[in-house]
Amino acid sequence: MSTNPEEAANQLLRLTKLRPRLGIVLGSAFGGVVDEIEVEAEARFDEIPGMPASRVEGHVGKFVIGRLAGTEVLVQAGRLHYYEGHSMDVVTLPVRVMAAMGIGRLVLTNAAGGIADGLDVGDFMQITDHINLMGDNPLRGVEYSGVQQFVDMTDAYSVELGQALGQAAENCGIKLKQGVYLAVSGPSYETPAEIRAFKQIGVDAVGMSTVPETIVARQCGMEVLGLSCITNTAAAKGGQAITHDEVLAISTHASQAASKLLKMFCGLL
Repeated sequence: MSTNPEEAANQLLRLTKLRPRLGIVLGSAFGGVVDEIEVEAEARFDEIPGMPASRVEGHVGKFVIGRLAGTEVLVQAGRLHYYEGHSMDVVTLPVRVMAAMGIGRLVLTNAAGGIADGLDVGDFMQITDHINLMGDNPLRGVEYSGVQQFVDMTDAYSVELGQALGQAAENCGIKLKQGVYLAVSGPSYETPAEIRAFKQIGVDAVGMSTVPETIVARQCGMEVLGLSCITNTAAAKGGQAITHDEVLAISTHASQAASKLLKMFCGLL
């Protein structure tokens, strides 16, 4: 890795007197959360040595430090994806930077394709567990002093943070679903045969992110909350072709509810 997480963390901390203890990664459908933040400081990804700019439509590509519902937060507006050709080191660098800043809790959000019969477009799903089919692992071949390379993933997602999210959803009048998220490398969408296979092994939603960040966060001792917005029905379920434009359109439509939910969640911490 070309960037030292501690150096990058210090660069961000020099921008503000705030010391966030909660990190939030905003995927598609969650970008509107930035508008709810009392912003203290910002930095583009490419202002951090070793981090490229985000090239994916719908992902702003910047860090925002401020307050959300009174909680001091570091928000990663957009993410770097494995399918863009980035290494797992680069994809997960922001998580290591957050850990180096002293952040102990991490909220990972994404847009996902719904597989389970009980999931509809526009639903929010709390991730209770995941399956990694990306063909890679962010801990492979990388060793860091002070952390274990062999990380226990039995409790990858925090029950306590999940309960807070459930209360926030209830307060907002939002029906929160729960399920297992499966990550693939992308960028192609899945075939109908793949979706049928995923359903057989207990998958509820599928996407192209989040899992590497969860693994690294757990290695760093962070509590993780995973939250998906179901922006499309997976192949063989919807009966029509899936496009990135469709995902972005549903993301825009769901953005207001997503912002309301995360703001309420932060207010409960």
